[in-house]
Amino acid sequence: MRALELGTAGDVRDRLNSLVLDGRKTATTGLLAEYAEETEGLEVAGERLALLGNDGSRVATIEITRVEVTPFREVTWDHAAAEGEGDRSLEEWCEGHRRFWDSIGTPVGEETPLVCLTFRMVGSG
Repeated sequence: MRALELGTAGDVRDRLNSLVLDGRKTATTGLLAEYAEETEGLEVAGERLALLGNDGSRVATIEITRVEVTPFREVTWDHAAAEGEGDRSLEEWCEGHRRFWDSIGTPVGEETPLVCLTFRMVGSG
């Protein structure tokens, strides 16, 4: 079983994992370029992943329900809202994600390809 680590290690990952466990986070977004760097294929609908905590242990099992590769500018409000992070608009989601990717040294432009995953939790721990 492949694994998924949300955000960056520390408080960010703890917060995102808590949102998944509470059922409020059912989507996430990543950079397509990271898949190439890690030489890892895209997830597929029906695939189950171990959601990992900061210590590398499984905190939940999720099942991918949808995978879409799209340019940054085409991310929909439905997807952004499903991330469950409290954004009040698509513009706020875009600004927050730009800041995050800038902070880790991978700035995005309007055409930057993203991987939009939707999922459901199928087990905890």
